[in-house]
Amino acid sequence: MFNRSARLRRTLIASLTLITIALLSPLAHADKAWPVKPIQLVIPYPPGGSADLLGRPLAVQLQQQLGQPVVLEYKAGAGGTLASQYVARAQPDGYTVLMVLAAHAINHSLYPKLPYDTRKDFTPVSLVANLPMVVAGSRKLAAKNMNELVRAAKAAPGQLTFGSAGNGNTGHLAAEYFSSIAGIKMTHVPYKGSAGVVNAMLAGDIDLTFDSISTSMPQIRSGNFSALAVTSAQRSALAPEVSTVQEQGIAGFDVTGWYAIIAPAGMPNDIKQRLSREIATALRQPQVQAQLAASGYEPVGSTPDMLQAHIDREITRWSAVVKSTGAKID
Repeated sequence: MFNRSARLRRTLIASLTLITIALLSPLAHADKAWPVKPIQLVIPYPPGGSADLLGRPLAVQLQQQLGQPVVLEYKAGAGGTLASQYVARAQPDGYTVLMVLAAHAINHSLYPKLPYDTRKDFTPVSLVANLPMVVAGSRKLAAKNMNELVRAAKAAPGQLTFGSAGNGNTGHLAAEYFSSIAGIKMTHVPYKGSAGVVNAMLAGDIDLTFDSISTSMPQIRSGNFSALAVTSAQRSALAPEVSTVQEQGIAGFDVTGWYAIIAPAGMPNDIKQRLSREIATALRQPQVQAQLAASGYEPVGSTPDMLQAHIDREITRWSAVVKSTGAKID
């Protein structure tokens, strides 16, 4: 009887041990197990834009490191808010992530009502890169620098047109911000992505654009566009001959595009940290750095906490710009 009870007790203990191991094992090894299937990287603008030019080489390198496909999914529209809404509602399992631009912070103030909470509905992963912007003029624009642009705009208020990749895009707010500082009025014409802006510039449908240097520089090099200035505080390594807006007498003007990876709220911390580290590793690879440098990107590869602090600062900054400029959705 005693032996029978002892055997029963040992069997029970062994069973409980196996159950405990089974329950804890996924948690202990979640970081190691992930990923076990393809990862969807959502791009909020059409192919051919600055997010796409950054997303493609990053996805290729991450695929090599993670051993799973990283598939780009384009969900353009409504200034990037459609893609943000899609990801906010996705499962926070590490298999759906989003590349956001400064528009992610701008939309918080620009749109009267968003279908998500910019601060609460996402998990920060990594600030991937910064990218200077360039003020590019089409062939119809006579002005060749920022002072000439200001004089032309003051001579014909509201007549000069500037294109952007969409409402709330960094280029949209950068132009509105510049107009406010310079005391001029220009008319905003939004397009669906940078490719639409480039085509409109080539056709002479608009006068100028505040655009990512990666998408406008090829047209500047070919002589189709003219470069009036870069919008960052420092000159771009991609076009060191182009002076900054500040150098041309507009004190305090400093706008740089940025690109980050975020995920749905509730993403497990181990997966978040792993993906953040993998992105940082990818950005250190010589072939990736060469590709990005050729388009003017400045790799960062931050921690999740650094990205969250950056987004908070950007929301505060662009909220003030939207309020001071009276920028609206066109």
